[in-house]
Amino acid sequence: MTRLTVLGGTGYTGSAIVREAVARGHEVTSYSRHAPAEPVPGVTYVQGSVLDADVRRQIVAGADVIVSALAPRGDMAGTQVEILSDLARQAKGTRIGVVGGFGSLRPEPGAPRFVDTDALPEEYKPESREMLEVKEALAAGDADWFYVSPAAAYGSYAPGEATGSYRTSGEIALFDADGKSELSGADFAKAIVDEIEKPQYQRAHWSVAY
Repeated sequence: MTRLTVLGGTGYTGSAIVREAVARGHEVTSYSRHAPAEPVPGVTYVQGSVLDADVRRQIVAGADVIVSALAPRGDMAGTQVEILSDLARQAKGTRIGVVGGFGSLRPEPGAPRFVDTDALPEEYKPESREMLEVKEALAAGDADWFYVSPAAAYGSYAPGEATGSYRTSGEIALFDADGKSELSGADFAKAIVDEIEKPQYQRAHWSVAY
């Protein structure tokens, strides 16, 4: 059993992760500023802001693995490098996982990342660049970390269904035979919890899609 703490555990991705993890028997704690609309039985919900240094110390003290499903939006924009770097510095022996975005992936080896091309709409680029800075900060430190990106068509607008299957890659985007890059929240959560249980991408960027 792993003591897993999920930051943003009441959001779309975070709630899927806590649901998958607790179903497998892990000890799961969610940190978010808002109470969950539909609490998952067995999950410990803590309300608090990761902008608070005292809350960050509390997060690290009670976890074997921390997964951040935070989005750099609103008053959280421009804060992610500081927050996650601080957690990584404190997290001696604790693994840090970060959910990034599709824009940080490349279409093929050696090609520019989607965030550096016209393939990603301009309105999404600031978030994508901020999360890339998080990855670079983690890579410059000595913490055990992973940074994971979902498919292009991923989010509450395209929830999909749980299939129980998925494919993973490094930082190269995955597409199916029809050229689609899709993934449900449930299967993304399954991939993340699988990685927590049996690490394959240590100090690495990886992606998940069908």
